[in-house]
Parts: sequence; structure tokens; C-alpha cells
Amino acid sequence: MPTTASPAHPLTDVTSSDSTLRRFLHGLPGVDAVGLEARAASLGTRSIKTTAKAYAIDLAISMVDLTTLEGADTPGKVRALGAKAVHPDPTDRTTPATAAVCVYPDMVPAAKAAVAGSTVKVASVATAFPAGRAPIAVKLADVREAVAAGADEIDMVIDRGAFLAGQYLKVYDEIVAVKETCGADARLKVIFETGELSTYDNIRRAGWLGMLAGADFIKTSTGKVAVNATPANTLLMLEAVRDFRAQTGVQVGVKPAGGIRTSKDAIKFLVLVNETVGEDWLDNHWFRFGASSLLNDLLMQRQKLATGRYSGPDYVTVD
Repeated sequence: MPTTASPAHPLTDVTSSDSTLRRFLHGLPGVDAVGLEARAASLGTRSIKTTAKAYAIDLAISMVDLTTLEGADTPGKVRALGAKAVHPDPTDRTTPATAAVCVYPDMVPAAKAAVAGSTVKVASVATAFPAGRAPIAVKLADVREAVAAGADEIDMVIDRGAFLAGQYLKVYDEIVAVKETCGADARLKVIFETGELSTYDNIRRAGWLGMLAGADFIKTSTGKVAVNATPANTLLMLEAVRDFRAQTGVQVGVKPAGGIRTSKDAIKFLVLVNETVGEDWLDNHWFRFGASSLLNDLLMQRQKLATGRYSGPDYVTVD
């Protein structure tokens, strides 16, 4: 597949050929794994005051991509999930809406109908999610169908096999082609499946590759493998978007996905964001949580702060 032009920025020349791209990616500083994990662990121990905790919980709720990606998904289940995204706590309308509902392409129409008139976006996985094992024509058709159905955001998976084989230009070209297929209205999240990339150096290279190709977000995982989002791999990606903006002026979002289940976990990730990239990313336009069960715990903790007690088991819906 011929190389497609990417968005112009000061690093455009590094994607002009396979050799220049390889030279650039392998020229990135090596990751000190011990130092990275120690810093992520240290930031995760920071405590915050009760007033700040209430703000952080509402912020985290507003950053959730409420997700259902199962073979048994039905339009009814998606409609219920959409209703929950718009009003996470029907008994308290001060509760913020979530950022998005994330579904398979064929469920986009049901999701759009469920969130109509709200701020909630509809995200659709595409490109033969979660494995990414399909010809490029099939992947692009997947994207076109989702966008035509009204998806506001596309979550694509990279070809991890090509990446691990060192075929960086092939992966780059696919991301560029998907970005072009998204058009002007749908934002693109690029999923690396960090649990399959084996090393932190590979995660850093994948992050830069995705950003060079025009990703609007870089995302850790599909949630379908054993190792998904961790504080360390998310910190590494936050450092990448910080450095990319410093070099190009282009801001890119970050989405950790999979394995983030409690309010305590979510707040740790928000601390990572604040301490690494700052307030510019503390907004759901630039940071998301790919989660399903997380929202329930955030709602229970929110009620605990408001009333001083935990709610009963029927307080939140089972997704």
C-alpha cells in the first residue's frame, strides 16, 4: 500500500520512508523500566482531600467511555447503556454524563438514538477489533460503516504482528488511511494492545508512530487480553504526548482501557495526568477511561461522599 500523506508538522520528514521512520523510532530514548515503574508507583500513593476527591470523582465519571463489546450485545442492552451514560444516577441529576458509549459498529444506530440530544459521544471499535487481523480493505469498510451510522469516534487496533515484525511503515500507512476514512467529524483513537508489545520501548515507539500518523488519542488496550492499562504504561504514554506536543505543537489524548475498576484506581490515573502533562489534559476531550464496571464504583463513592454512607446493592444498575 503506498504511503499516504500525514498531517503536516515539524516531524513529517521522518515518515518519508521506511528507513527514516525506523531510524527515528529506534532513536527514541530507551525506557528505564525500573525508574518508570517506581515513578508510577510513587505518584499512585498520593492522597487528596475530601473536596478534591469529590471533584476527581465527577471528573472521572465525565471521562468514562461506557463500554459494551460482547458477542451477546443487543439493541436493548445498548439502549440501556446509553440511558445510563446520559444519566448515570437517575436519582441525582447533578451527576455528570459520561464522555461516550463505546460499541461495535452494528450497534452505533441504537447508541446514537439512546444518547440523542445529550453531550455523550458514540464511539465505535473498528478495523477487525480486537485482533486487527483482516485485509486493509475490510478494515476501512468497517470504519466507513461506523462513521456512516453516525459514530463520533473510532477506536482502531493496530496490526501488532506487523509492528513486532518491524513493518512500521505498514502500520503507519494503515493508521493514516483509517484517519482519512474517519473524515472531518470522527476522532480517531489508536489502540496499541500494550500487553502484546512486550517491552516499554515498543510501547514508546508505538505511541510516537500513532501520533505521527495523526491519532487524536493513543489508547493502551482492547480490554480483551491479560495485561491492559497499568499506571506504568499509561505514564509512558502521557510522557509521549507531552513530548510530542513540545516538538510539534499538536496535542493528543490518552485513553487507558481495561482493568481500571475502582474510584481509587481512577484517581491514581488522574494524579498521573496532573503531574505528567498538567491541566491541559484534565478534560474528557483529552483523557478517557475505557471501562464498564468503573462507573458503578464511582457512583457508589460519590453517594458515600454526599450522604456519609454506602448505598445498597440495588443503587447502581448491573451493566
